[in-house]
Amino acid sequence: MLAKRPLALLIASSLLTGCAVGPDYARPAIPMPERYLGASATEHRPAANPADLAAWWAGFGDPQLSRYVTLALEQNLDLAQASARVVQARAGLGAANAALLPAGNISGQAARSYQSLETPLGQVLSPQPGFDRYGNAYEAGIGASWELDVFGGLRRGREAALAEYQASQAGTTATRLAVAAQTADIYISIRGLQTRLDIARQQVQKQQALLELIQRLHGKGLAAELQVNQAAGGLAQVRATVPVLEAGLDAAMNALDVMLGSAPGTHRAELATAGAIPAAPRIAVAASPGELLRRRPDLIVAERRLAAANARIGVAMAEYYPKLSLSGLIGSTTAVSAGNLFTGGASQASGLLGLRWRLFDFGRINAQIDQAKGQEAEMLAAYRLAALHATEEVENALSALVKREEQAAALVQGVDALGRARAASLAAYQKGLVSFIEVLQADESLLRSTDAQAQAQTEAARAAVAAFKSLGGGWQPYQPEAQASK
Repeated sequence: MLAKRPLALLIASSLLTGCAVGPDYARPAIPMPERYLGASATEHRPAANPADLAAWWAGFGDPQLSRYVTLALEQNLDLAQASARVVQARAGLGAANAALLPAGNISGQAARSYQSLETPLGQVLSPQPGFDRYGNAYEAGIGASWELDVFGGLRRGREAALAEYQASQAGTTATRLAVAAQTADIYISIRGLQTRLDIARQQVQKQQALLELIQRLHGKGLAAELQVNQAAGGLAQVRATVPVLEAGLDAAMNALDVMLGSAPGTHRAELATAGAIPAAPRIAVAASPGELLRRRPDLIVAERRLAAANARIGVAMAEYYPKLSLSGLIGSTTAVSAGNLFTGGASQASGLLGLRWRLFDFGRINAQIDQAKGQEAEMLAAYRLAALHATEEVENALSALVKREEQAAALVQGVDALGRARAASLAAYQKGLVSFIEVLQADESLLRSTDAQAQAQTEAARAAVAAFKSLGGGWQPYQPEAQASK
């Protein structure tokens, strides 16, 4: 009796104190710069209204863009897959919680047997008084078992499952942000391609008019056949750019339909009318780079996976210690009739204290612990690398936004100047002051500059989308540590 008391005291103290083997998790500190390098440049951008980071797509002032982003967040199939992964992780957390609780079951059975007189047993028993060749047996019982989590292995398993569940939630949020950003990016690309198509088609009309003019002059003997061929060649060159832009536009519209979870071609009629390239709103970069650790869901995913890996070290270390379990059974059994099943003479009960200890398997346990520590080191490096990449993405996006807008502003002045130069060269050619080559060169320069301006405007808007995404815009962040403590 005295030998049982230390074991009972050990179990009671462990359950009351809630101790668990293995390292307790603390989120690692990651050194981050105090300010973004490109923050000062974005503060002086000539933009209209600042965008709310939680719903940044509304800051572009394009209702159709906002509508498509909303549809994508409701219908996108990548997001549906991410939501299904959350359900799976929630089920894993439920299983980990259930492992800490007692398990019970109800069992029952009824049997009827027949003994042949031709068998050796039947030949022995048949001469006995009261021998009955038919026999009935009934049994019913309630059983329960409980693994005592004395050293915290099951609790560490629950910590890991909770962290994985939180990672899946953050992963869904990261997918939402990616879907919103990609939808906006595709929409802006569509508007950019439509603008470039309009520029190319207008240039085709100008080149066609120029060719007709040269042909009339050639008919009057005022222009050489060489000039007619040069004008025809310039027209063909401009026309050749149109199919390439149309193919790119078709691909972008199909990609938008897929983002919206619909068949290619579903929304093409709505986009048939060309629209302006959305202007990038003002980006308020008030938060420090360290705030990315809380705002960016992909970093939360990496941090929660690190927490799960840390908890699994405790799961592995718990294998050093014995596993204790309690089990019991209360029931009734009879071989007479079902009416006697729950009588006092038919009752039965049992209790069991189980012990399982991998006493001579420490080599495997050591290997499992080393493996868990290696996985935790891998997750730590992944978390740190993800934080560095996140800061890099912000800096690249802010730089691209500012530089593309500077490029677009410079090209606006260039397009105006080249437009005047083209008109002057045509007038000078008609007066015989310059050669036709100068007119073609002016047309080509104007086309290139106008097309480059449209591309710069498109890329600036796309860079703004990338900046919002890299800053973790599109949601209201939560604190996983608060959830973990519940």
